[in-house]
Amino acid sequence: MGDNRRVMDERASVPTPPPPRGTEGHAALDRLLAQTIAAAGGWIGFDRFMALALYAPGLGYYSGGAPKFGHFPQGQNGAGSDFVTAPELSPLFAQTLAVPLAEALARTGTDALWEFGAGSGALAAELLAALDAMGVAVRRYTIVEVSGSLRARQRERLAAWGQRVQWADTLPDAIEGVVIGNELLDAMPVKLLARRGGVWFERGVARAADGAYAWVERPTELRPPIEPEGRHDYLTEIHPQAEAFVATLAERLRASPRGGAAFFIDYGFPEAEYYHPERSAGTLMCHRAHRADADPLSDVGEKDITAHVNFTGIALAAQDAGLSTLGYTAQGRFLLNCGIAQRMEAADLATRTQAHRLIAEHEMGELFKVLALCTGEGWPSCGFATGDRTHRL
Repeated sequence: MGDNRRVMDERASVPTPPPPRGTEGHAALDRLLAQTIAAAGGWIGFDRFMALALYAPGLGYYSGGAPKFGHFPQGQNGAGSDFVTAPELSPLFAQTLAVPLAEALARTGTDALWEFGAGSGALAAELLAALDAMGVAVRRYTIVEVSGSLRARQRERLAAWGQRVQWADTLPDAIEGVVIGNELLDAMPVKLLARRGGVWFERGVARAADGAYAWVERPTELRPPIEPEGRHDYLTEIHPQAEAFVATLAERLRASPRGGAAFFIDYGFPEAEYYHPERSAGTLMCHRAHRADADPLSDVGEKDITAHVNFTGIALAAQDAGLSTLGYTAQGRFLLNCGIAQRMEAADLATRTQAHRLIAEHEMGELFKVLALCTGEGWPSCGFATGDRTHRL
């Protein structure tokens, strides 16, 4: 999987049973990070830090047992979640997404779905119900999940589908079917690049004398894919692991007899917008208890760390690995093309209100994008019937 294998490697680096989250778990993650930094000579790139903070087995944010997905922050209604994703926000998201997925299954002649990073299992449950209602035969729904705690939550939620739902923690040599990645790419570790006085540095993490984590920048030959205009200081991200993941996924899809397609839904921009001169502080953000902050060096392992997706880089990585682009557009336009407005008309007021957040430009409708890829020549996918922005990638 190229650089993306590092996430899996970090999971394997802690063989001892995971301690409970809280003070003990935080201390164990702190020790692991301190050992890793010391072994690397006192400095590690931010991508390594982010991988451990999120995925260290039993210690990282996604490996711990605390709830992450839901409507309410800590202490409210017992949910204790950190953020809400589209499937938790409204069942109309999955019901609408089922339409282009059914089309893709028919066009590729396959009957299997693959979801990477299935969170609470809400999307899988709603998709299976919707596709069953449509009479679309899905023989197998495979979830690729690195978090043991999330996998347990998914098993409980999806028990009704029995052996039709299976789990994997690595990619097989060949994948046949349709792949779904909802808010997947934003959680893949990124490298941080900083331009200071016209010189580029890689921003990494060291330990200060008091034991706290500290930013340290080192000169680097790495560059963003395009140079941001101007001479002002500039901080941004590059995404080698996400691009390596997509390239590997493309190889596995092309290795299967019938191939397939992939739909990625995430927040992000095309390259020209991502590296806009005014976006000089980057996009890195943390989420905890439905609040956002920009300090990934505090409360490590207790909050999510994300970066927006450079969809141009993802599309080019897929194209270089042999996939075709079905389309690229904003989530709001994609869902409207697939019939969410008609579903909203038939829903009650509360459901319509929540679903409106999926398509409203000031909510998720514009910030979130949909990129669809496939093996072979492709087809006119219903999700991109109007408003396709592939030309802007």
